[in-house]
Amino acid sequence: MENLVAPSAWRGRRVFLTGHTGFKGGWLGLWLSQLGASLRGYSLDPPTTPNLFTELRLSELVEDIRGDLADSPKLTRAVQEFSPDIVFHLAAQPLVRRSYLDPVGTYVTNVIGTAHLLEAVRSTPSVKAVVVITTDKCYENREWVWGYREQDPLGGYDPYSSSKACVEILTASYRQSFFSSHDGSNHAVAVATARAGNVVGGGDWSEDRLIPDLIRGFLEGKPVRVRYPGAIRPWQHVLDPLAGYLALGQRLLKNDLKFASAWNFGPSDEETWTVGQIADAMSSRWSNGASWETDGIPSQHEATYLKLDASKARAELGWAPKLKLEETLNWVVDWFQACHKNCDMREFTSRQISAYEKLLARTTCS
Repeated sequence: MENLVAPSAWRGRRVFLTGHTGFKGGWLGLWLSQLGASLRGYSLDPPTTPNLFTELRLSELVEDIRGDLADSPKLTRAVQEFSPDIVFHLAAQPLVRRSYLDPVGTYVTNVIGTAHLLEAVRSTPSVKAVVVITTDKCYENREWVWGYREQDPLGGYDPYSSSKACVEILTASYRQSFFSSHDGSNHAVAVATARAGNVVGGGDWSEDRLIPDLIRGFLEGKPVRVRYPGAIRPWQHVLDPLAGYLALGQRLLKNDLKFASAWNFGPSDEETWTVGQIADAMSSRWSNGASWETDGIPSQHEATYLKLDASKARAELGWAPKLKLEETLNWVVDWFQACHKNCDMREFTSRQISAYEKLLARTTCS
């Protein structure tokens, strides 16, 4: 049986990665590089200072092209000239609160940008597979206490969430209209979408996200103001969904079109802690007087309950999360404290990836 993430499947593969200067893109770029893939990234400049791209010195490992998804000619040239085997599409405007400030820009980046990418794939015969990363927030949230399945209705209260629902619909349309074996194009491409929950890990300095906000406050020695402490989210370490994306990519590269669909990658029910529980646990692990308080300032709408049902990925891909939330938070704190001590963060991050791979291997052999 093939490993969930098999080095032999990626060694020498040509991978086009959008969003490589972001948090998840940085982790995925380093992991693919360690697996032996040849990488070209296409993205805007890193969104924060500091940022994971710089900490990992990723420009030494990934052919780094800076560009906007809205620039269709430049994006198309970048894809065509590289002739990739597979595309991982992570570039996006990923923040709910920013989507209220710039709704049109959010739709342009997330929806039109994805259309531009899929158009580039249409004109690049080398591409065999595409994995489009969306979000758990693409579902029509009815505040259910059980997890959403891939066949549940799409929706989205805020511009960000609804833009990601649009991306799901758009990708499904392209899959059926232009990339199937029956569309007459002779360019069948296995196209899938991946929906993950609240992903955490070292190197995320994004604005308006719980873990980065906590870390900034801890370093400043100030109580961190936390919104919605009772909100429940599917927290998971970034390596868990990335393992799912890679496992999915391996199947798609075999041109197995039964995997060309939507996939949830979320934690088990016991890992869906409240925001307040996460803040408590992070404060305790950080120590040195770290603390938080409730932010009573009214804010935009945000869901209270949000869970994913990843039964499909477990049954059909053999994927399951490997890190319990307590261990995840330990890894996050270890990463940021090492960074604060000016450690070599590419080496440190590589060690966490290697430790995770050992967990995968242990599961495969058991």
